[in-house]
Amino acid sequence: MKTVTATVPLQTPPAWAVLERQLIDLMNASTQPFLARYVNAAGELIWREGGTNSRDGADDFYESAFNWPLFYLLGGDDHLLTEGQRLWDGITRQLTRAGMVHKDYELGYDQFHQGESYIYFYFLCLADPANPHNQARARRFAGFYLNEDPDALNYDPNHKMIRAPHNGSGGPRWGIMDSAEPSYNWGPGMRVYGLPFHDFADIQHYDELQDPAKARRMGQAMQERMGQGDVAGNLIVTSLVTNAFLITGEAKYRDWVVEYVDAWRERAHQNGGLLPDNVGLNGKVGATLAGKWYGGLYGWTWPHGYYNIGMAATVAGCNAFLLTGDEAYLDLPRGQYDHIWALGEVRDVRTLEMSLQHHWINTAGNSEDLDTEDTDTEDLDTEESAIEESDIEESDAEETAHAKHFMFVAPYRYGDVNAGQPGWFDYQPLSPVYPAAIWNISQSAADWARLETLRAAEKYDWRTVLPFRNKEEGGHDQPWLRYVAGDNPHYPEQALQAAYSMVCRRLALIAQDAADLTQVNIHHWQEHNPILCEALIQLTLGAPQIIYNGGLLHCRVRYFDAERQRPGLPHDVAALVETITADRTVLTLINLSPLAQRRVIVQAGGFGEHRFDTVRYNVRTSEYPGSQKMYTSPPLETHTQAEAVHDKHLAIVLPPATQITLDLATARYVNAPSYQTPF
Repeated sequence: MKTVTATVPLQTPPAWAVLERQLIDLMNASTQPFLARYVNAAGELIWREGGTNSRDGADDFYESAFNWPLFYLLGGDDHLLTEGQRLWDGITRQLTRAGMVHKDYELGYDQFHQGESYIYFYFLCLADPANPHNQARARRFAGFYLNEDPDALNYDPNHKMIRAPHNGSGGPRWGIMDSAEPSYNWGPGMRVYGLPFHDFADIQHYDELQDPAKARRMGQAMQERMGQGDVAGNLIVTSLVTNAFLITGEAKYRDWVVEYVDAWRERAHQNGGLLPDNVGLNGKVGATLAGKWYGGLYGWTWPHGYYNIGMAATVAGCNAFLLTGDEAYLDLPRGQYDHIWALGEVRDVRTLEMSLQHHWINTAGNSEDLDTEDTDTEDLDTEESAIEESDIEESDAEETAHAKHFMFVAPYRYGDVNAGQPGWFDYQPLSPVYPAAIWNISQSAADWARLETLRAAEKYDWRTVLPFRNKEEGGHDQPWLRYVAGDNPHYPEQALQAAYSMVCRRLALIAQDAADLTQVNIHHWQEHNPILCEALIQLTLGAPQIIYNGGLLHCRVRYFDAERQRPGLPHDVAALVETITADRTVLTLINLSPLAQRRVIVQAGGFGEHRFDTVRYNVRTSEYPGSQKMYTSPPLETHTQAEAVHDKHLAIVLPPATQITLDLATARYVNAPSYQTPF
């Protein structure tokens, strides 16, 4: 392994480096108050026994600490891995007793929610790939979809489809409700999502479901139409199988991902590029929906449309590309985004009933136009909020006054609406999350142009950093994208300050929490989780936040502590990825300790999939620290040195109080991806 030694003294510690280490130190200390308040001696969350009495909810338990092993990967202390594993194991036992988990994996529910659960497991595998228990689990979990468990035959290899929208360790879990008389009962939290079907002549509005007879009819229709066959949301399973490949290297997992994604690509091709959201057990699109390509569970019509379709397509496309290097797989998510973009237009947001309006707290500078609340974004549990309609006067003065209310929005959903005629509806802002995830991998000019076109269509400053944190532990893609574009130089400091303040807020919430933990809402723990990693992912790894519902950690670089032989930045070391291009990575490493030398290994890619070809860095040529008789050290002089690397790893020696900026020529996706560590 090539080794480079830093020689440039740390004469003026940059603010971002000091803030980064302060944030890491704060979060290292923040887990103890959480554990003391919410976790019992068995490593289980303090709650009532018996689970949720429904298929829903297992994800909410796991989400309570999903990013603890991720923080360990970034440089958090050893206890983040130890406690993160202990809590995952404890929650798994807890949910097994409740009948929601079987063989350590969810018995059967939709992949939109399972994806939220298992990012926790993927981080554990990435953080400690040698853990034999997690190795066995990774194989077993993937095996549920390779039909390796006779009790969990989820996959139909003939039609290349997963057999049910609800699936898991128990195999296909038919229907979407367990009741003998399924009923889609009215509830204020679900009202914003409207009706799943619009072809009932006597049920034209969600509020009509307050009639028990109508609620039963709708529930029965959902059970019959949505409860069997494949759905686009199942593409999120590809992360579960890709995880098994990354931890074992066995080709059968890669082959399954390619086969399954190819089947959905062909269905999209036959549908003009748009992913259909349902496939019947006979392999035909629309088999239970009168031939319609829309109307499946978590599909284009209900409840979120593009939000979850785009998510599933992006996760699957990125996984397939990672395993094959074939960029054509990225056309699957691109096609969904481009179609929605083409339908977008400028509208007055005060007149729109957005089903996900609570997602847009970071849009338009936290505009008062959107009645946003920092509510949980759990899809079926979200509190109702509505945008009040306002009359618009026609005068020029009023038009000017109201101009700020007009925003570019696109339709997220498609269904039988407008008096029985099909059409697009539910206009909302377009998030940069999905095109940013694709650009992060492709680095193509066309994908960057998608982001720039979106920015030009929106009326707020993408450089603005707002002190908030959404459920996805994201929301700051816009200012980070402007930073890597060279247009937001203060973002590192602002992002770290915002994250620090949010951790402090979470700790204050824990300190004042006097709730009866056996009765709290199922999101209670996640809403108090003090570990927040988005800023560290962006700044140290040079990547956007993961796709929350099942995405893997696709990043430009990772770090290992060479002395402790574990993942993450060593103590006292701060890192900042400053430049990202298709063939170049520029990052700065700083050792803030004036006493201890640190050794860090930089890895090309989150899974070693890239290669560093050469490195350029400055070497000090002047004296330091100089004579004790001088009032200051001599003027700093350096020259640039270039060296060959040709490896996925580069070792850096950081003597006390030194810094180094590495300009790395990077060949991307030239190595087989793996969780293997340099040790």
